[in-house]
Amino acid sequence: MSLVSLAATAAGHIQFANLHLSPVAFHVGPLPIRWYSLGYIGGILIGWWYLTKLIAQPGAPMARRHADDFVFYATLGILLGGRIAYVVFYNPWMLKDPLQVFRLWDGGMAFHGGALGVVIATWLLCRRNGLSTLRFIDYVACCAPFGIFLVRIANFINGELWGRITDVPWAVVFPGADAGPYPRHPSQLYEAGLEGLLMLAITSFLFWRTQARYKPGLLLGTFLIVYGCSRFLLEFVREPDVQLGILPWGLSMGQTLSAPMILVGVYFIATAKNRPVVIAPPEPNGVAA
Repeated sequence: MSLVSLAATAAGHIQFANLHLSPVAFHVGPLPIRWYSLGYIGGILIGWWYLTKLIAQPGAPMARRHADDFVFYATLGILLGGRIAYVVFYNPWMLKDPLQVFRLWDGGMAFHGGALGVVIATWLLCRRNGLSTLRFIDYVACCAPFGIFLVRIANFINGELWGRITDVPWAVVFPGADAGPYPRHPSQLYEAGLEGLLMLAITSFLFWRTQARYKPGLLLGTFLIVYGCSRFLLEFVREPDVQLGILPWGLSMGQTLSAPMILVGVYFIATAKNRPVVIAPPEPNGVAA
């Protein structure tokens, strides 16, 4: 179907404007509180709560105090890693005006960078406390889907990161000149479902129903493969970043960054059974350290 024909049938599809969604959740005085910010905050807090439930089970590689400290480390890792990666991989032109790099309220975060930032933050925390970094990250991987889900929902509410033009019945006509008068895949919701809900279901099953937590790297590897494959495939229905498009090697930037994740995930799963299980020693009160 031609673009002209799709534009003509746009009225028969879901109109984003009719959903009456606002990027602003509420105001605190003159300060607007956006759903995007709440997605990150909610993801970190819910993830922390879930982490406390995970470490209450036998064999935990950390104590409650480490989980509490991790909130601070994870927040820094997400913000710094996500923003730096966005600037480097998606918008290097921002470096011409360095002050733009610090304008986080204007949006612009890269998941792959945020994930790497959390890994580095976890390594620093574990090194400081003498903990097993890989086992710690296994537990963190089980908590990450909450934040991914909430942020993708916030992307949809913002009417950003939409999908490619399509004529599927559930297509959405997003506002703005960049989106055009065409029905598009609501790829933000696809990502929320696959990278968030499906990921949570798989990692939860492995943690609660199997001995995966006693195989260092297995949960992390699973996370990397599920996210990497989901993101790689969804990029075929997600509109490429307008400033980059399809790269010379035929992939989008999202696919380019996801491919190594899949390979690393396969490595961690293949080698998990050969790693020793390091369980944190007990503290004086009997709680795992």
